[in-house]
Amino acid sequence: MATPRIVLFGATGFTGRLTAEALAARGARPLLAGRDETRLTALADALGGDLPTAVADVGRPESVRKIVGPGDVLISTVGPFVRWGEAAVAAATEAGAVYLDSTGEPTFIKRIFQRYGPAAAARGAALITAFGYDYVPGNLAAALALGKAGPGAVRVDVGYFVDGAMARRASGGTRASALGMVLDPMYGFREGRIVPEHGRTRKFLVDGHVRHGLSIGASEHFTLPPAHPGLREVNVYLGWLGALTRVAGVLAKATPVIAALPGVRRATEALADRVLRTGGAPAGESVSSHVVAEAYDGEGRRLTTVRLAGGDPYEFTAGVLAWAATTALAEGVHGTGALGPVDAFGLDALTRGCAEAGMRE
Repeated sequence: MATPRIVLFGATGFTGRLTAEALAARGARPLLAGRDETRLTALADALGGDLPTAVADVGRPESVRKIVGPGDVLISTVGPFVRWGEAAVAAATEAGAVYLDSTGEPTFIKRIFQRYGPAAAARGAALITAFGYDYVPGNLAAALALGKAGPGAVRVDVGYFVDGAMARRASGGTRASALGMVLDPMYGFREGRIVPEHGRTRKFLVDGHVRHGLSIGASEHFTLPPAHPGLREVNVYLGWLGALTRVAGVLAKATPVIAALPGVRRATEALADRVLRTGGAPAGESVSSHVVAEAYDGEGRRLTTVRLAGGDPYEFTAGVLAWAATTALAEGVHGTGALGPVDAFGLDALTRGCAEAGMRE
């Protein structure tokens, strides 16, 4: 049998390249996989010249299956994931591998936990989705907050915020994924179950400043409740839109109606494809990040708050993916099926991994 290895699928994209660099910095020798052999070879040369490469394309799922074997760790950075992510999930599941991805797309996250997870568990595979800035820090902050709050906590709110010109920093892949998410149904966790949600907003106090967040479907809705049986409500908010958050909340309430209009979704996908083709490289903006988790009791009293701070979200994503992949390859993960970050690695290890990637309390 072949020795298990790390496979990086989508290696020549923006997030993929950052992840390849982070893996190389940790001494790993991943198999670099993607559609373009010339670009793969150039990347391998830039990282030292002796990294293996393989051509694989989601349009030919068998080519993705060929690059993943039993015990491998497959990292996928191929998005938008709702459209192109299934080939990597299927390949990892079939092989009994550990799967990590960089998605932040609510619909895809939901599919991992509700559709793909049971099949993965049956094959001995582990699927760890949204393993980047979306949504590892919130899982960590919320787990820490709930641990400090104790059994009286029944609700946790998580907020993600950035300082700096994130709009100019966003990659073409991020913009394309965001366009795809515009029409997707959002969800929350209320009264012990996943429920539809559109346009919920709230304020957070971050470093003495009031920041607004817009609710979004995330992995926290699936990962936190099983680990904290008393938890009845989980809310996740993105605060990247600043003063426009409340306006976006109003528009989000109309999403179900807009999405039902003929041709709208097809037009959105076409625009996303154009963004991917013409997006160019992201600007080298200086961006910092903040994640806040607040635990509440049944009377709505805030019991505890945990704040994490870090740098550029893309650099964190690459760093934490590299940490997770090398850790999983060396030590394995805890469990099979669809797993959350804390489930897969344990709270102490995840805290160390996030700190190594630049996100600290």
